[in-house]
Parts: sequence; structure tokens; C-alpha cells
Amino acid sequence: MMSPALNKDFNNAPKQIGVDPLKFTTWLFIVSICMMFGAFTSAYIVRQSEGNWQQFDYPQGLLYNTIFIVLSSVTMQWAYIAAKKDNLKALKAALFITFALGIAFLLGQWGVWSELVQNKIFFGGATANPSGSFMYVLTGVHGFHLITGLVFLIIVLLLAFKFKVHAKSLLRIEMCTTYWHFLTALWLYLYLFLIAYK
Repeated sequence: MMSPALNKDFNNAPKQIGVDPLKFTTWLFIVSICMMFGAFTSAYIVRQSEGNWQQFDYPQGLLYNTIFIVLSSVTMQWAYIAAKKDNLKALKAALFITFALGIAFLLGQWGVWSELVQNKIFFGGATANPSGSFMYVLTGVHGFHLITGLVFLIIVLLLAFKFKVHAKSLLRIEMCTTYWHFLTALWLYLYLFLIAYK
């Protein structure tokens, strides 16, 4: 048994401040994505300045997709707030709607790509231009990361049905919300970037 003096020293010892592995991994993933897209957009600007850059009109679907992803961020925040209030019915509804909007975004991106192909804007090949190739890369890599967000969302939704997401267990939905908001912010950056450097 610990003596009173040692027990007092133990209780007064500074607490170790640790970082949750899930939070650390999520933020590390976000930082790596930021670096990747920073490199992509820098390369876009450099290549554009070199000439032989085809100008083309962006499909209207990009604007619709922007609306979809912004709305999905709103519903994701709604889900997080519902979890904090232990409103499980609203939590599940909000997660479902977020997932549906995420799927709508991806389908919208497929529609954008289809329209680009119809307008003879290709990713590669003899008739491809770097402007079109960059368009596919920027939107495609973002779409891939949105798919990872949907997987994360499904995991949180399944946990919600098992009553493992609530006011006293917010870590996973907090990280999912953070990642989803990041994907929305990243898309807004890409959308504005493409318009500014058209």
C-alpha cells in the first residue's frame, strides 16, 4: 500500500497530456492533403504561365456540386449538435442526409466529367490539353477523398445505430465532422481557384 506522503506526491504530479490517436491520424491526413493540393495548384499556375493553355467553359454542374457539398456540411454539423444533445433520431437523420448529399456530389462530378468529354475536353490522349488534365486531376482527387469521408460517415452511422455515438462518446463524430468540413472548405478553395485561374 502506498504511504500517505507518496500518495500525495503522486496526486500532485503533473498530468500527462496525450493526443488521441484518431485525432492525430485525422489531422495528419488533413495536413498531407493540404500539401498535396498546394502542390497541384502551384503546378497548375506554373504550367498555365508556360502557354498552350486551352480555355473552355466549366459545366454548370460545378456550381450545383458546390451547393450540395455546402449543404452536406450544414447537415454534418447538425448531426454533431444532435449527438451532443443525445438526440439520436435527429443524429441518424442528419447523417443519412449528409451521406445522400455526398453521393449527390459524386454523381454530379460524374456528370461534370461526362459533359467535359462531350465537349472534347479529355484527361489524356493526343487531343488533350493540360488545362483539361488539371481539371480532371483536381476534381478527381478531391472526389476520391470525399469517398473516404463517406466511408468514415458510414462507420459513424453504424455506431449511431448501436447507440455508441452520444454526448459521452463524441470522438468519432467529432473527427468525422472535422474531416467533412475540411472537404467542403477544400472544394470551395478549388472551385474559386478554378474560376480565378481559368
